[in-house]
Amino acid sequence: MAAPNYSSLGFTTIIVTLDGPVLVVLLNRSKQRNSWNSVLPLELQKVFDLADKDDRVRVVILTAEHTAPAYCAGAELSGGWGTLWLPEEEKEGPHAHRDTGGKTSFAIYRCRKITIAAVNGHAAGVGMSAMQLPFDFRFVWAGAKLTFPFVRRGVVPEATTSYLLPRLLGHSRANSLLLTGDTFPADSPLIQGLYHKILPTREEVFPAALAFAQELAATTSQVSVAVTKGLIQHPGDSVEENHIYDSRGMRELAQSADGEEGIRSFKEKRAPKFTGTLSKDLGSWYPWWRELSTKFRDTKL
Repeated sequence: MAAPNYSSLGFTTIIVTLDGPVLVVLLNRSKQRNSWNSVLPLELQKVFDLADKDDRVRVVILTAEHTAPAYCAGAELSGGWGTLWLPEEEKEGPHAHRDTGGKTSFAIYRCRKITIAAVNGHAAGVGMSAMQLPFDFRFVWAGAKLTFPFVRRGVVPEATTSYLLPRLLGHSRANSLLLTGDTFPADSPLIQGLYHKILPTREEVFPAALAFAQELAATTSQVSVAVTKGLIQHPGDSVEENHIYDSRGMRELAQSADGEEGIRSFKEKRAPKFTGTLSKDLGSWYPWWRELSTKFRDTKL
């Protein structure tokens, strides 16, 4: 695939900048508190799909202007819940609905590059779910007010929240966050484990995330990252099955150019120069799991 020119893709709800190997996605709805409308999820899905296939990209950061009223205040609900349903879904029936938060979570979760959410403002609803949970790392402002308010809105957690959050924090903390709908500070014992780093000011969040991204981009193998994410996300049903998967990964990658460079740079006491890319070096054995379709015509509920 030809390398995309992110600045010419006509995005309106996000501003996308390729800073060396780091792709920065800036939410561009500050006046609307970066709320979730019908366009934002489509643009996020597109940019993460492109980043996944773009060999130039090693890390993706999602953030907001630190002066914005919120990182993401949740869904824009001025027109009610009905604005979330697509005409085709209405025609097919309730079983056909696939929420846009979930579609966006999939695009981020399935991105084989390192992903970072730099949460430099308050976050609610989808601003907590799709805009944070599927990321590999999360940085947050200590003063952020954070809430999963779904049970107080008469609905359920969307965007695969009920799958991801218990796995990230454990069922007990997930219950406290999801079944109360309360608002929590970032340093609450119930939620602080979600974050790689908690920063004292809003201004510090993105620079800290960017420095972290640049360090990882310079020192990690793109192929190793993709396979490691695959092992974390698709570990198998038993320790024996996982042993089979990681053994194959070790065998394949140890014999790759990046595997050899990892040993060489270690012996020579220098930073590695990894050249492997997903388009050329991932191998036909990946993915080892069966990928399920989430399209309603292919899925029975």
